[in-house]
Amino acid sequence: MSDDVRDPLEAARLDKLRKIEALGLDPWGQRFDDHQAIADVRALPVPEDPEQKGPKVRVAGRIMLRRGQGKVNFLQLSDWTGQIQIFIGKNQVGDAAWALAGEFDLGDLIGVDGQLGRTKTGEITVFAESLTFLGKCLLPPPEKWHGLTDVEKRSRQRYVDLFSNPESLQAFVARTKILAAFRKVLGERGFVEVETPVMQPIAGGAAARPFITHHNTLDMQLYLRIALELHLKRLLVGGIERVFEIGRVFRNEGISPKHNPEFTMLEAYQAYSDYRGMMDLTEALICGSIDAIDGVYQRPWGEHTVDFTPPWPRKTYAELFKEYAGIDMNDRDAVKAKAEEIGFETKGKDHEVIASEIFEELVEDALVGPIFVTDYPAAICPLTKRKASDPSVAERFELFVHGMELANAYTELNDPILQEELFSRQLAGQKAEDSMATMDDDFVRALKFAMPPAGGLGVGLDRLSMLLLNKSSIRDVILFPLMRSHAD
Repeated sequence: MSDDVRDPLEAARLDKLRKIEALGLDPWGQRFDDHQAIADVRALPVPEDPEQKGPKVRVAGRIMLRRGQGKVNFLQLSDWTGQIQIFIGKNQVGDAAWALAGEFDLGDLIGVDGQLGRTKTGEITVFAESLTFLGKCLLPPPEKWHGLTDVEKRSRQRYVDLFSNPESLQAFVARTKILAAFRKVLGERGFVEVETPVMQPIAGGAAARPFITHHNTLDMQLYLRIALELHLKRLLVGGIERVFEIGRVFRNEGISPKHNPEFTMLEAYQAYSDYRGMMDLTEALICGSIDAIDGVYQRPWGEHTVDFTPPWPRKTYAELFKEYAGIDMNDRDAVKAKAEEIGFETKGKDHEVIASEIFEELVEDALVGPIFVTDYPAAICPLTKRKASDPSVAERFELFVHGMELANAYTELNDPILQEELFSRQLAGQKAEDSMATMDDDFVRALKFAMPPAGGLGVGLDRLSMLLLNKSSIRDVILFPLMRSHAD
């Protein structure tokens, strides 16, 4: 783009870039070794007397505020750990550095060597002795007092959101602590982290519409994975008795405050355990995440407070159905009547499907939690082991907090004969473009080599991050969420 058609503000900044070059400096900077995090600098001992100075320091960051007059400038410098005031005096830095400071804009990246001290008002300040230019900002950043407030633009221009909204940067750093805590807890319990294929010839492990792609060399259709489950279970067969993966999964479905087509899942499987063992593991993982963030177990969620202090209550699906729907879930006539009262279509639907729709409508949103909902109807859980005492019940739980499902776990089905039968029944009537529309014969074959009895767990890490960090939209915890095409 030629200078004469640029935005006037960008053109003015470009002019300053040329002036910096004319000073014999690289406007895009070089290495700046041994600089200190601003938070560490602020933690250093500083005399209360403004006439006394503290230690020599070296900081680098982005200019977020600038004020001054005459031969003195004050800057607010920001890095990813915090902000600090910079004092630049012409007499202290010399003519060359003072000329450079005259070309500074908000958003520019600079390095400062100086002495730590306090101003007369008591503010901790770096009194600059030399300046290093590290990067020119050619576009004006958001207004200094408000940051980037446009919700959609924050997601589209995450790079601006992060440096202009400290709370956003802190949230994404906290999210990394959640993932690290998951790995720490699982590692301490002997789990092994693995990577399984993202592109798969058969989309399986969940009921969802997949993204479809094509491999040119092999001339074969492939699917982006919709779950991690079936490959991890193959590894149980192979003898990796405690295995997990944290990875992206892809579902070609809607977008909402709680859904993004690309999201991050944990799936973990433990041989010789069951869904009760997975409840204990889930509590340990989430409590470990809270400890990694700040250790506060009473956490805000919108206008509410969620108490994560363990142990969390456990109630069966049937108990909750009776409590919130007011009927016995096994009473077919009552379930049908309740569904029609709500306005649901019942014709041609199995009893268990109708009951599930009622549960989703009347029960899930009413759950405050955290609460483990256990013992689901077996008919809606094809990959789950049945209770020995009641084959109509599956050994499954879901963890809910304020109506949001955070975790799903099973005592895994390891009977290959029953698994093949259930797959066949589930595949009947599936649309070709949906998942589970093709039998995974290799998975069934793997089960025939004997998979140990096991517990399996899935946790949606984006939703968990939303909850623990008090964010109302999944976009606020995914760095680059999928967005509709935009002219910009």
